[in-house]
Amino acid sequence: MKIAKTAILCSSLILASCGAKKAIVNDKVITPATTHTSTNPVALQKLSFIQKVSDNKVYAKNIVGSMSFNIKSGDKDISVPGSVHMRKNEVIRLQLFIPILGSEVGRLEFTPDYVLVVDRIHKEYIKSDYNQLDFLKENGLNFYSLQSLFWNQLLLPGAADVSESDLKKFDVNLEGAGITLPVTLKNGNMKYQWNAEKTTGRITSADVTYISSGHGTSNLKWDYSNFMALGVKMFPALQTFKFTTTATKQKQTVEVKMDIDGVKNDANWDTQTTVSPKYKKVEAQDVFGKLLNM
Repeated sequence: MKIAKTAILCSSLILASCGAKKAIVNDKVITPATTHTSTNPVALQKLSFIQKVSDNKVYAKNIVGSMSFNIKSGDKDISVPGSVHMRKNEVIRLQLFIPILGSEVGRLEFTPDYVLVVDRIHKEYIKSDYNQLDFLKENGLNFYSLQSLFWNQLLLPGAADVSESDLKKFDVNLEGAGITLPVTLKNGNMKYQWNAEKTTGRITSADVTYISSGHGTSNLKWDYSNFMALGVKMFPALQTFKFTTTATKQKQTVEVKMDIDGVKNDANWDTQTTVSPKYKKVEAQDVFGKLLNM
């Protein structure tokens, strides 16, 4: 596997994540949806459906599995084996391996406190809190919002979780055509939409859009399918997300596909990654400039 492939995989993933946060954290004030009152039958129906959607979230503390990983960016179309390890409210870890040999070549890790990128080919790494990385600070990356997207759940900007009392902040069009209904949330320049099955309330896609006269338009589309049992709930083993932005000099599009081969609730793994002292710590801007131009 060429070094360039590993570089593009790691850097593109982070670009997509940055876009996710841009859509999620910049604006602090949430515009409430139409108030769901106990005296309004339609409002009660809306709240009942939103509750059904929220109730689909998995109870498992851990989500672990091997995966087939594909990324498309520009003229690049790369597929490698990998693994995903997620522990609720602690870490999201994606590892990429050399085909057949199985050696790890790259690791991308998000925690509530920092972002870690390990490039084992160049023996370099980035470890910074979110405010120290310009591209994250300006565009935003909230761990809990990203976690909600990976875990197939509703999200509320600035919150670690969505409580029952928060559900009234969401809205739903009960007259939506097709087999899904759109659940929406407005937050300043940000618009969020989750399409959930009418019968089960299961989220099949999420759409986050940021529109700004000064920063262009960014969109993150996340699709979920191949739901597998994880305890008493179902988890989407196939996830595809596509990030498009005009906030950069040139329009950028990154599409990532994660096909998890068996979803497990395995707790026998360490959430902490220890980087070898032989690895060089580098600045995020330098790494991304180098990787994206390979």
